[in-house]
Amino acid sequence: MTPEDERVVDPGSTDEERRIEAALRPRRLADFPGQGRVRDQLGLVIEAARRRGAPPDHVLLSGPPGLGKTTLAMIIAGELEQPIRITSGPAIQHAGDLAAVLSSLAEGEVLFLDEIHRMSRPAEEMLYLAMEDFRVDVIVGKGPGATAIPLELPPFTVVGATTRAGLLPAPLRDRFGFTGHLDFYSTAELVTILTRNAELLEIEADAEGVQQIASRSRGTPRIANRLLRRVRDWAQVHGRHVVDLAAAEAALELFDVDRQGLDRLDRAVLEALCRRFAGGPVGLSTLAVAVGEEPDTVETVAEPFLVREGFMVRTPRGRAASALAWTHLGLTPPQVPGGVAHQAQGVLPIPTDTSRLG
Repeated sequence: MTPEDERVVDPGSTDEERRIEAALRPRRLADFPGQGRVRDQLGLVIEAARRRGAPPDHVLLSGPPGLGKTTLAMIIAGELEQPIRITSGPAIQHAGDLAAVLSSLAEGEVLFLDEIHRMSRPAEEMLYLAMEDFRVDVIVGKGPGATAIPLELPPFTVVGATTRAGLLPAPLRDRFGFTGHLDFYSTAELVTILTRNAELLEIEADAEGVQQIASRSRGTPRIANRLLRRVRDWAQVHGRHVVDLAAAEAALELFDVDRQGLDRLDRAVLEALCRRFAGGPVGLSTLAVAVGEEPDTVETVAEPFLVREGFMVRTPRGRAASALAWTHLGLTPPQVPGGVAHQAQGVLPIPTDTSRLG
């Protein structure tokens, strides 16, 4: 088990949790909560394609994990009344892997490519041709005697999902007729989602309990659903029949999720920055060693939320704690020249010592 798997608020999930999350997914675009602009745009694309009697343009969905990209892909297939084939970029490391998938597609079928930015370059180049001309060239043989055999494909729709759209090469991005970016959800939207899912899971929850869970869910439905299940577990073990405010607060405290949504790893990063490195700047590798995690874990799991919420800043010389981080930990920021002006902007001045960049 990796450190990420142990986090209650981590985007990763177990097989059982994936099964539960799949059962909670809405089946129609009208039932999809939040993401109003993307939902309306997708609805237009799908309805226009339905009236033409042809597959819609290829769709690219980008945004952080847990916001509903996979759910939207399944909804697209459902609205089109077509089957969906699901695979991912890491699973397609050779052009032959992609050719095998593409050659088995039926007309109008939806091909969902999760983590599309992690496909190999040869597979990407094959996908260019398949998306544009609905054909692939299969190479038979090796060396001077190799022959390219064109294989015609029935019209289909690619739905790509990525958490790092900037890593997609321009030729691949250009072949998507519609690109939608999913944003984090408001607390009110998460309350709506949790209320619906509590009913589906037959969890009795009051408004205050749901509100408390939603406010600590980082604007992410997947995290909200996971916290709802953990609070339900706490209530059942302690003989509570209702997920109320007291149950939510007690359970989330047990699982180290504070009122701002920070968990153990988040606070460990801030503690290291403030207590051990005087607020920074400090290099990523040094910071990771200080909290006992891999650099990739700190960079991809903890850092995005801390930066988005204003607890941490990234500078050319390393990571630094903001004034908000010191306040959240109940610490007094160091007094340095210019500190008042910088703290008014929420960021402490960066010291000139470069010995801790790591």
